[in-house]
Parts: sequence; C-alpha cells; structure tokens
Amino acid sequence: MIPLSLPAVAEGEAPFVTRLRRSPEGSFDSILLNEDEVGASFSGEHGLLTVDGAAMAELDGDIVLVQPQAGRIERLLRAGSRHNSLLVTERCDQLCIMCSQPPKKTHHDRFELFEAACLLAEPHCLIGITGGEPMLYKEQLFRMVERVLSTRDDLEFHILSNGQHFGREDVEQLRQPIWQRVSWGIPLYAPKPELHDRIVGKAGAFARLEQSFVHLLMAGGRIELRTVLLSSNRALLPALARHITSRLRFIEVWSIMQLENIGFAKNRWQDLYVDHAADFSEVAAALDEAALRGVRAQLFNFPRCTVPAAYRPYAAASISDWKRKYLPPCDGCRDRDRCCGFFAWHPDEQALAGVTPL
Repeated sequence: MIPLSLPAVAEGEAPFVTRLRRSPEGSFDSILLNEDEVGASFSGEHGLLTVDGAAMAELDGDIVLVQPQAGRIERLLRAGSRHNSLLVTERCDQLCIMCSQPPKKTHHDRFELFEAACLLAEPHCLIGITGGEPMLYKEQLFRMVERVLSTRDDLEFHILSNGQHFGREDVEQLRQPIWQRVSWGIPLYAPKPELHDRIVGKAGAFARLEQSFVHLLMAGGRIELRTVLLSSNRALLPALARHITSRLRFIEVWSIMQLENIGFAKNRWQDLYVDHAADFSEVAAALDEAALRGVRAQLFNFPRCTVPAAYRPYAAASISDWKRKYLPPCDGCRDRDRCCGFFAWHPDEQALAGVTPL
C-alpha cells in the first residue's frame, strides 16, 4: 500500500495546505531543504516542515494537508496519480451492510482546506469526493465545487453519494454548464425496494433514490450507477439490468463492483462474498442485457483472469493505486497493466486460488 498519512513536525498550530517541491513554483509551495534515509525537510510560508517515512522522490509535487497538532500530513492530491479522492466527511445517513468506510457520528469541516488543495491540483485532474455522505453538507459541497471549477476550467469532480439528498430546489443550480464537469457515483443494489433498503440499512431509501434520479434527470446530471455484487442480490442482477435499461437509461455508465474485505464486510465476508469466478452466469446475463439495450456497463474490482474471456473487456483497472496489490503469479501476466489487481486487504489465500496469469 502507498501511505496517505505520514508522521510530520511543523511550525504553527493551525492546519494548512501546501505543495511539496524541490524548487518553487508558487507561494503555496514548501521547498526542500534537505533529505536523508528517514524523510525530508521543507520551508514554506507556514514555516518549517519535516516529514518522515517517504523519500522526496515519492513526495515531489504532492499537495498535502499539514496538521501540526496531530503531528502528521495527509497526502490529499498525489503528483502523477489518477486516483486522488478527498474524504469530506465520515458521517452518513445510511448503514450499508458491506460499507468499506463505516460511518462516524462526528464531522470536522475541512472544505476550505480541500478547496485550497484543489486549486493547486495538476492540470486536467479528475478529483474524487467521497465520505461518509458528502451531500449531508450540500451547501458547503456545492460552494466548494463551483468556486474550484470557476477558477480552474481544466478540472473535473466525481462525487460519491447515496442519492438521498437531491431536491427540486437543486435542479436550477445543477443545470448550470459548470456542473457538466461533475459526475455522480450513486448506488442502486436491487430492483426491489425492500432488498435495496435492507442492504443500505434505511427504510424508504429506494423511494427517495427514485425521487433524486428525477431531479438529476431534470438537471441533466451525469450519473455513474453503482451496484456491489452480494450474495443477497446476485440472483436479481439480470432483473436489475432490465430495471436500469427501462427506467434509468439516462445514466452514463453502470458499474458492477466486487466486494471489499474491509469495514462492515470483513466480519460478514463468508455471508456476503460471491465467488464470481466459480459462477459468472448472473453477472454475464446482466452485462448482456445492458449491452442489448444500449447501456454502457463495466466491472470494477474484478481481476481480469477471473472473468470469462468474452467479458474481460468490461473489467476495468479500477482499484486505486494506493490500496491495490498484485500477487507474485501476476508478474508474468500480459494483462497486468490493464487489470485492477486486488485490494491490499483481500485475503491472499483466496486471491491466489483464483489467479491464472493470462
């Protein structure tokens, strides 16, 4: 794994955002003073900063959030990475049975700091926003997105949301051209309200989600629909595909996602996990239905060698670089560079049992 948090010592007391550089490019840069086998030291407008646990070659160009009181930095936007996301809150109003980021009751508002980081982003970046549920702080979120995109016309956002908070009052604002540079990743787990609601742990969630889809359709919103493959919904995937192709054809793409062995799913793994390599039939039927009806679909977190050859083009290199691993047998695979690999926390024994280098 690539560490996103590193121990640090910094002058001052308040958190601040800076870019780590060997040579200056702007007033927000902290410039390298020296480095050794332990880490590197920098100087910037906020004073001196020492970071341990990573070489300068790994840090050069990274935009970091420095927390002097906590004694650490967070690597918010890593130079050269296509997998940068901002965790804007850990609060959520759903309790999904397989949640990889279990919600917390507390919230620390850092939108101003995240905005500063986005404004320093490398050209033409796609920046992810995740939680928790970012739309619990809709006003702050919308304000940050609009200010960043108004200043940086080369950036885009992809925002993960449970889709419970879009209202008629948002339509006019989301119709503005600037919001065409924002896409929304929204989950739908089943075509039946009772099953979807049970999976997300919230009564009425399916009905409220349908309302939000109406508002997003009226606003011309860009939607990536997401479905995690579970033992409880696998048999309904073809029916879900028919639901999507008949009622939600306006989405940009449908992502069928394999489960992560972390968070709430870790202790429920045996009950929730579907071995798609052993039986791909329901996933195949769903993909066929989507293709037949002209809805683009893709597979996330499905290693290519575990997918039948006819369906490998659907399998995207989806797992973020900082939490991705490959196994020793993957070293000689011709498809490795196009493959998602495995989550760092996926059980090695189970992963090895399914790996067949291509």
